[in-house]
Amino acid sequence: MELPIINHKDYFAKIGDDHRFPINKFGSLADYLLRKKIVKKFYIPYPCSDETLKRAHSESYINQIKNKTLGKKAIKKIGFPLVDSVIQRSLVATGGTVLASKLAINFGIACNTAGGSHHANYDSGAGYCVFNDVAVAAQYLLDKGLVKRILILDLDVHQGNGNSEIFKDNENVFTFSMHSKSNYPLKKSISDLDVELSDNMEDNEYLQILKNYLAKLNQENFDYVFYIAGVDIHFNDRLGKLKISDQGIRARDEIVTENFFSKGIPLCGVLGGGYNKDFKKLVELHASLHKNCAKYLYDKK
Repeated sequence: MELPIINHKDYFAKIGDDHRFPINKFGSLADYLLRKKIVKKFYIPYPCSDETLKRAHSESYINQIKNKTLGKKAIKKIGFPLVDSVIQRSLVATGGTVLASKLAINFGIACNTAGGSHHANYDSGAGYCVFNDVAVAAQYLLDKGLVKRILILDLDVHQGNGNSEIFKDNENVFTFSMHSKSNYPLKKSISDLDVELSDNMEDNEYLQILKNYLAKLNQENFDYVFYIAGVDIHFNDRLGKLKISDQGIRARDEIVTENFFSKGIPLCGVLGGGYNKDFKKLVELHASLHKNCAKYLYDKK
């Protein structure tokens, strides 16, 4: 059985060649997954509709983005120019996570090749995040009655402050963020469970902490998981402060995938952050998510 993987050519946006966000990684990741025969054909998402976006964002904010009337200060906080290709990218990436979330129910696992925009809040964006795709998809599944209680497992190096704010009063979504204590955002929000990591942490300590907290999370009654698999925990990441190796990231993805797949809990994987100094390495690290998830579906066959 082939892993459902979502990709769209418009995951690329025109943000300028000198921008520090590695926007080319989305196309390169798609090429890598095809070349390595991890996938034969991608599922292609539609842009997320306003109706679906409004499950996690205010109508006013959505209109300001789509009509390009957002203020300069708010645009600066996002970090992208508010141009047509950025708006389109944000819509299709969110639509991609919504599609992946539905496919995960049918297949057990599905992955987007974008997503994890966890800094976007109900009425604002931040940190290269325009719309919060995971929040939108999570609320979509709940509203449709497809799931009852969701875990958002965020292992990006940065705290998932947007998710914790959007779902702070929602008992049906549990937000877990394991992140660098001293990294962005400087002012953290409060997740249902935050695990703050010290600078320069290496593989063994990191993986043991993860295993310990997964054991605690397994005692909860979740019937669905969103996994934000940021690779900015890598030792060579420009925006990270941890010292996790290639092998550590692969082990992390293996631990997470096995933990939930073995229990029959659907898992939707999204990319999360990654700003490695070595672009080729960055693509390979992001592909770890898809390789691990594909292996489980292949073994199931």
